[in-house]
Amino acid sequence: MKHVRLFTGAALLAAALAASPASADDLVKLTIGQRGNWDTAITHLGDKAGIFKKHGIALEMIYTSGSGETLQPVIAGSVDLGLAVGTLGAMAAYSKGAPVRIIGAQATGAADYWYAKNPAIKTLKDVNGHTIAFSSQGSSTQSVVRAFISEYKLNVTPQATGNPSATLTAVMTDQVDVGWASPPFGLKELEEGKIHLVAKATDATLVRGQTIRVLVANTEALKNRKEVIDRFMTAYRESIDYMYSDNPQVIADYAEFTKTPLAVAKQVRDEFFPKSLIDPDKIIGLETLVPEAVNLKFIPTPLSKEQLTELIQIPPRT
Repeated sequence: MKHVRLFTGAALLAAALAASPASADDLVKLTIGQRGNWDTAITHLGDKAGIFKKHGIALEMIYTSGSGETLQPVIAGSVDLGLAVGTLGAMAAYSKGAPVRIIGAQATGAADYWYAKNPAIKTLKDVNGHTIAFSSQGSSTQSVVRAFISEYKLNVTPQATGNPSATLTAVMTDQVDVGWASPPFGLKELEEGKIHLVAKATDATLVRGQTIRVLVANTEALKNRKEVIDRFMTAYRESIDYMYSDNPQVIADYAEFTKTPLAVAKQVRDEFFPKSLIDPDKIIGLETLVPEAVNLKFIPTPLSKEQLTELIQIPPRT
């Protein structure tokens, strides 16, 4: 049995987590950041294709507006896994003793971009004196904004705006000057000239080639349900293979999921999300991620090799 919900408030999220449907398959509860992004649609598309059921897994998917909202239920043990958690946010939680472990890479590199309605804001250098959006505290978009500020010596005011849809509304109503999005969000407005591109996540040098988002597990869930989580990861990997197959159904399902035309759905996959971007098997760029986490004040001191080994526990392919 599949249960998919979308919650924006903490109270509603807590209410959703209280429900636990019965199923003959092993139920895995997930919080997932940013509903509708290609890279966060893996479980939805794999579940719709019957891949998780084939591996005896039933999913309860609860979508959130960013890493902070995704992480808290994992830390509390209300869900088993959190998907699309900012890597630096996961490190920060671990460094504070939170019961979280990284079980896979979710996004290496990024298709996220920043945009403006104001024609005077054309590049990052024009953002000085303005507000710039990120999704939520501890998110990958927050780390990108911090990297922009550090690398370009910006004097800006970062502002948490939630998901891409809420952010677009904030930009169009002048609540924030520079918004963020990930395809397919904003492509229509870009094409119509209502907004224009200001920067891509990869304009921050540190983001290139880094795993900026990860999959995390509650420590007790990983310990007590290891075999179930291993099967989940097997189905997750198989779902990625399916998403990049020639089967037209996956694009049709994604188009229906995001309420976008088939051509746009295919464009999102083919132009913005190479398969390597969502490879879950290796955390890339730790040699720069750890000092960056310190520099951007996510963690007070670098994580040791032993700490990283404890934090990162990716189930091997079977």
